[in-house]
Amino acid sequence: MKAYFKNIICQATGASSVYEMEEIQSLWSGYGKILRIGLVDSKYKSVVVKYIQSGEVSSHPRGWDTDFSHQRKVKSYEVESEWYLNWSSRCNESCRVPNCFAVKSFENEVIIVLEDLNETQFCETRVAVSPIEIQACLTWLAGFHARFMKEEPRNLWEQGTYWHLKTRQDELAKMKDSPLKENAFLIDEKLYQSSFKTIVHGDAKLANFCFTKDGCRAVAVDFQYVGGGCGMKDVAYFLGSCLTEEECDSQVPVYLDFYFKALAQNLDNDKFYFQDIESEWRELFPFAWADFHRFLKGWSPSHWKINDYSEKVTREVVESL
Repeated sequence: MKAYFKNIICQATGASSVYEMEEIQSLWSGYGKILRIGLVDSKYKSVVVKYIQSGEVSSHPRGWDTDFSHQRKVKSYEVESEWYLNWSSRCNESCRVPNCFAVKSFENEVIIVLEDLNETQFCETRVAVSPIEIQACLTWLAGFHARFMKEEPRNLWEQGTYWHLKTRQDELAKMKDSPLKENAFLIDEKLYQSSFKTIVHGDAKLANFCFTKDGCRAVAVDFQYVGGGCGMKDVAYFLGSCLTEEECDSQVPVYLDFYFKALAQNLDNDKFYFQDIESEWRELFPFAWADFHRFLKGWSPSHWKINDYSEKVTREVVESL
């Protein structure tokens, strides 16, 4: 680790020295890595450090290594830095996120020093979930969306989510001609015209949540694609990431009901009319599902999430336009 990075971590945490404990993971397409760093003489045992190198186009595992793709990733790390510097502290216990100790940039390098959730009660991840964990994530999303309802996404993505159509023209061009491709802009516009926008996480998949041991509470990480939008984008994407095709038909309506109940509990009733939000967002939920389906059809046509349920929802959305 470079000396000036060590100094940043020491200054931020009060440590006299630091040492690398482990590499948690490499960043997508080789843009850096996430490390667990041990601390000496600090009140914290360790921190998680996200180290980003974004100087040149990196190889993409699916071949999406264009300059357009590179610029999107560079901006995503700029947005994440902005999120931790100026937004994350506004999250409360209903939508807890890791505390940020420092964000520093040096030319094409960025270092983000974060609380190590392994040293908190949110110390577990999941590769498969029960209804308890699904409800925990939906509760977090409801708290997050309520917290930032009608906020302007200053210096974040104007439209959050990593599959947003404006940033995914390469994938759209690769799609076979179809009613979905022809109506992609109308679907995007329908979501954009939502009267009730919030800040969306933008990559709310199961892998980006950490849980308490009992699975009843969750914390979200990875804010590269946080920005403005309809909250249904997060909810549709999350449910699609952890439900099988067979489960979607019977369970999506149940989990939507759960989410809206949690949203109502978190909203300031003096500022917002919940029934208006729920009515509009329920109508937009299938559009959010179809919007992500559009991305998958261009990005990875053989992806396991492309199934009969998603095709049915998308077909109904296109027919409604």
